[in-house]
Amino acid sequence: MLAWFELPVLALIAACSIGIWAFIEVADAVTEGEARGLDELLLRALRNKANLSDPLGPRWVEEMARDFSALGGLGVLLLITAASVAYLLLMRKRHAAWLVLLAVGGGILISTFFKAGFDRARPELVAHLSHVFSASFPSGHSMMSAVVYLTLGALLARMHERWAARAFFLMTAAVITGLVGLSRIYLGVHWPTDVLAGWSAGSAWAIACWYVAMRLQRRGQVEKQIEN
Repeated sequence: MLAWFELPVLALIAACSIGIWAFIEVADAVTEGEARGLDELLLRALRNKANLSDPLGPRWVEEMARDFSALGGLGVLLLITAASVAYLLLMRKRHAAWLVLLAVGGGILISTFFKAGFDRARPELVAHLSHVFSASFPSGHSMMSAVVYLTLGALLARMHERWAARAFFLMTAAVITGLVGLSRIYLGVHWPTDVLAGWSAGSAWAIACWYVAMRLQRRGQVEKQIEN
């Protein structure tokens, strides 16, 4: 019979495996061209049928989408990461600080590798409402927002004993990650499958980092859970 403390480890392994499996499935569909029809359908659904350069909704929705998209921009994520690492160092949690740095740095490398490997073109079906400079698959904004916000959400959750507080931080991280990805589709700079792959890869990497941190913590090589 499994001990209670083994359940979180098994849950992390299962969640990471699901993320990896989802990425592989989406990548295969994209490579084989099977996702093209659905991608185009969803992009068209978010635009005025008479004018594909005009997104659905009033102007403030478009501006809000840009705001949400900025939360997944590299500059914003690096600023948040730097501030978080500085705080953890001030709290003498240097191993936790290293965890954040490795999670974010590793995520950037993985995202860059995938983009170069798949080299998928950006959507040309609709007008881009935001400037883009790299390949399309997977969505870097979606992947890196998952890495950064889920990693920080997990650290914040571990500062509290109440399950309600832990769930709040993790759900907030998930909602921000979701809004960033959806905004990229709405702005027409990514195919929906780019975003789905970014979410999958980013979540899998963040969960893998949590798992490693948990294992090291139990060996006494990482600080114990942060207390109030």
